Amino acid sequence: MTAESQTAPASQASTGPHAPQKLWKSVCIVASGNFLEMYDFMVFGFYATIIATVHFPGGNEYASLMLTLMTFGAGFLMRPIGALVLGAYLDRYGRRDGLLITLGLMAVGTLTIAVTPSYMSIGLAAPFLILIGRLVQGLSAGVELGGVSVYLSEIAPPGRKGFFVAWQSASQQLAIVFAALLGITLATSLSPEEMKDWGWRVPFIAGCMLIPFLFAIRRRLVETPAFTARRHHPTFAEIYRSLSKSAGLVITGMMLVTMTTVSFYMITAYTPTFGTQELHLTRLDSLIVTLCVAFSNFLLLPTMGALSDKIGRKPILLAATTLMVLTAYPAMLWLVDGPSFARLLGVLLWFSLLYGSYNGAMVVFLTELMPPAVRTAGFSLAYSLATAIFGGFTPAIATSLIHETGNKAIPGAWLSCAALLGLIAALIATRRQTVPGGLAAAPAGE
Repeated sequence: MTAESQTAPASQASTGPHAPQKLWKSVCIVASGNFLEMYDFMVFGFYATIIATVHFPGGNEYASLMLTLMTFGAGFLMRPIGALVLGAYLDRYGRRDGLLITLGLMAVGTLTIAVTPSYMSIGLAAPFLILIGRLVQGLSAGVELGGVSVYLSEIAPPGRKGFFVAWQSASQQLAIVFAALLGITLATSLSPEEMKDWGWRVPFIAGCMLIPFLFAIRRRLVETPAFTARRHHPTFAEIYRSLSKSAGLVITGMMLVTMTTVSFYMITAYTPTFGTQELHLTRLDSLIVTLCVAFSNFLLLPTMGALSDKIGRKPILLAATTLMVLTAYPAMLWLVDGPSFARLLGVLLWFSLLYGSYNGAMVVFLTELMPPAVRTAGFSLAYSLATAIFGGFTPAIATSLIHETGNKAIPGAWLSCAALLGLIAALIATRRQTVPGGLAAAPAGE
């Protein structure tokens, strides 16, 4: 790690713009846009079956659902582009201005989906506009998560990076809670016909209504001391050259993120579809399980981030990935053997424990893994590639695997494969010793 990453002296931590009394205010402000990003993505996943019937050609329920889930995944294909373009912008011009741009793009994508007429009204223009909305959302999300994670890592007090960076992921869980609560309210208040006609649009419109408020508070962000203290801010060409030289780090980071992104979308975005389509539970049951999982994630993420500050990243990463490799498929077999609300809740809370433990340590480690000059671009590219290749298409892959094999437990095998990649990456990163002390170190503020 270069001296450049140590640019925020201890005195600045107590007197600067991120003094202890203002630190939590900055955490809340920066996480607010991250809340909207995840809320919009989750709402699309929650209502995939309805969107399939409203915006895509009918005639084949499986084909319409797959088109919708592929559109959901297509948004993730834009993430690497967002990571390269907007991530470089954040490394060149600053975290604050870049995070305002990402929020604006997310607003455009969300509004497009909310107001697009049905397929019956405008024909093929409907799925096309939905796709455009998802692609714009994906461009924004490509750097939102990375930008927020890097921001939090650069304002965190020494020795507490794991705890503070974990609030990036924790804010996403609040978005899922909000989306699930709204979904439960709609499911208990509206008939299936009303939900199909107009009720599914309510969550998207609610997201649009949050945008002016989120813009107002995010404009109050101040730049991180680590960025402002850096004497040289690389040009775009320099950033891209550095990224090409750090290709090995980016690939290792992508493998690390695979476990996180596949498990996250499996236990959140895919749950309503899996619960209703495969287990034949009610949408209300599936949304309640999703709500419980989000609460569990919210509690686990900062807890495990703080634990990683004490005992190091390595033992948590290795334990969580090993347990996921060994238990994911057997747990799913047990679930589909006797589908019920209680079993679905139990299995997903187990997955939540493993996801929350792993992600609480992994995200902060990924910020430590990347060179300071290209930290946002490198982090975002690694995360975006994993999400684009593996995580974003998890609902579509799981649905397709079940359709082709007839085995409703097969998503557990996909989850085990993702965990195996995470385990291999953690072992590789340990040997690289990229961070002083490697993964095993109990970080003391880098």
